[in-house]
Amino acid sequence: MARAPRPGHAKTRLEPLLGPEGCARLQAELIRVSVRWGATLGPVFVAVWPADALEEVDAPGATLFGQEGADLGERMAAAVQRVGGPVVVVGTDMPTLGPFHATSVMSDLSAGVDVVFGPAHDGGYYLVALREPRADVFALPPEAWGGPEVLGLSLARAAAAELEVGLLRGERDLDTPGDARALLLHHSLPPTIASLLHRAA
Repeated sequence: MARAPRPGHAKTRLEPLLGPEGCARLQAELIRVSVRWGATLGPVFVAVWPADALEEVDAPGATLFGQEGADLGERMAAAVQRVGGPVVVVGTDMPTLGPFHATSVMSDLSAGVDVVFGPAHDGGYYLVALREPRADVFALPPEAWGGPEVLGLSLARAAAAELEVGLLRGERDLDTPGDARALLLHHSLPPTIASLLHRAA
């Protein structure tokens, strides 16, 4: 799931650090990093927001399509339905995804786990993997998306559907200047991302 790298619309909470153009450059590289990680699991699809921005996204080797839906939950459910299952869904906010995450997700799905979440420190999640499409997992109140209760609400939805749930280790998203400073100390931060952040550090 990727927002197009448009200045003024991508990674806006980092604008005090990078400015609109810098945020757009960062978003473009975050998309490429996410695609490279996804390719370690299988074919990669990039669902782009807004839907008319496909030509603005550089995602070598990936199949692109526009996101559809009124809120993030509807857009994620539609993307999963389009791709089918099993499917691993990530955004572009977690550039430190690595082999550990890929192995853990595949192990859980292979063992029959229905849905796997990667908890983010802000109360959301950086990854969700599904053994098969389940729109009900994403059926949260529209105003909840982006808030601190997304993971808790999603776990409640999975429990109500009697799904077996797996959890990865918690990780920090790249959303704010504080996140940027912390991730610059992370051993797995890709050099291309570190270079873009160091310019403003």
